[in-house]
Amino acid sequence: MKALTSFFDRMVQRYLPDAFLFAIILTIIVFLLGIGVTGSTPVEMVEYWGTGFWDLLAFAMQMSLIVVTGYILASTPFVRNILQKISTLANTPGQAILLVTFVAGVACLINYGFGLVAGALLAIHVAKRVPSVDYRLLMASAYSGFLLWHGGFSASIPLLIATDDHFLMDTIGAIPVTETIFSGFNLFIVLFLLLTMPLLNWYMMRTRDPLTNTDATAWNTEAYDGTEEAVTAESMTPAERLENSQILSMLIGILGLVFIVYHFVQNGFDLNINIVNFIFLFLGILFHRTPRRFLDSVTDAVKNVGGIIIQFPFYAGIMGMMVASGLSQAMSEWFVSISNDVTLPLFTFLSAGIVNFFVPSGGGQWAVQGPIMIPAALEIGADTAKTAMAVAWGDAWTNMIQPFWALPLLAIAGLKVRDIMGFCVLILFYSFIPIAIGLLFV
Repeated sequence: MKALTSFFDRMVQRYLPDAFLFAIILTIIVFLLGIGVTGSTPVEMVEYWGTGFWDLLAFAMQMSLIVVTGYILASTPFVRNILQKISTLANTPGQAILLVTFVAGVACLINYGFGLVAGALLAIHVAKRVPSVDYRLLMASAYSGFLLWHGGFSASIPLLIATDDHFLMDTIGAIPVTETIFSGFNLFIVLFLLLTMPLLNWYMMRTRDPLTNTDATAWNTEAYDGTEEAVTAESMTPAERLENSQILSMLIGILGLVFIVYHFVQNGFDLNINIVNFIFLFLGILFHRTPRRFLDSVTDAVKNVGGIIIQFPFYAGIMGMMVASGLSQAMSEWFVSISNDVTLPLFTFLSAGIVNFFVPSGGGQWAVQGPIMIPAALEIGADTAKTAMAVAWGDAWTNMIQPFWALPLLAIAGLKVRDIMGFCVLILFYSFIPIAIGLLFV
């Protein structure tokens, strides 16, 4: 393990480019594959790329707000105190790794956006308490929790096929979550990873060469200290009094809380990305107490979203080329051609892991692969619910080495993708075992 950890960390540190350059390299690869595999012309591939380039604008805004609103909420004294109390459970580097991995995993099972932010913010507070912990490995541990999201309550594919109007309704009907999220094979995978990934990350820490450790003291972990400056009323102008009015924050904050309650009463436990952002935003307004403190926090927060804003359009362009050229369909059909009723879920999982490099969106990936994999499952007699979850787990699996979803966490942590990806490669290899067992034998 020591040799493997050092090898992958060294290789990633040396050869993995910045996340933006990674997106550019993927763009070129898909462009060439589209020409070579599907027979599309260069002009057609350029058209597919440019047409799809802006398709993720709404999603990019959602993910930017996850970082911004998470920062805003975390910098309030109230939340900072909660995170500090949780962080007191860790007194040694080993305990820090175990705590962050487990909490991040549970949070991502509840909601993927919430889990990404909560894991990163807790890791920062733990790093302040245990500064001798390997900061890069700690953040990789926080990100490893994201592996569980597509087996949890915000899993887009099983939730979609459980609705009555999804696009494959005429083919498979509505599949209840008892056959997907709460199925025996999915619960096996989730519980196995939730309970053993902390131990894997702890073991990586134990086998690390002390000379390669990067203590938290070497990084800026003070970004979320939530320090507030006292404001005296005597020197305020009327405009400044409004900016420092607790009444205004209270009124708009209560209005937001009323809608949050209304949302859950009307929709049940629907913790989607929009309502998570809404909760973070209005709790941030309330807990900062004045508009001025809230706006100062916003000013600090927006510095962290540049990578998301500039990179997501490139991934949208990649998705456009993959879908419009038929490249993603060709990949999926090849895996179907070598499958039978037992192995189809496993090969579906592997194909989804490959497609996820180029279409890193659960909903978008299902739109590409669902119409191919589900008819194939029906034709050869494979389990359709397990096949659908195989796409979900393939999407989650290669997120460990696809920087797209790591961007919010990296922005909060102040790290680059190469800082954590060497550890994530080992997590990828390890997690294949329980996922494959669950899809084949459970």
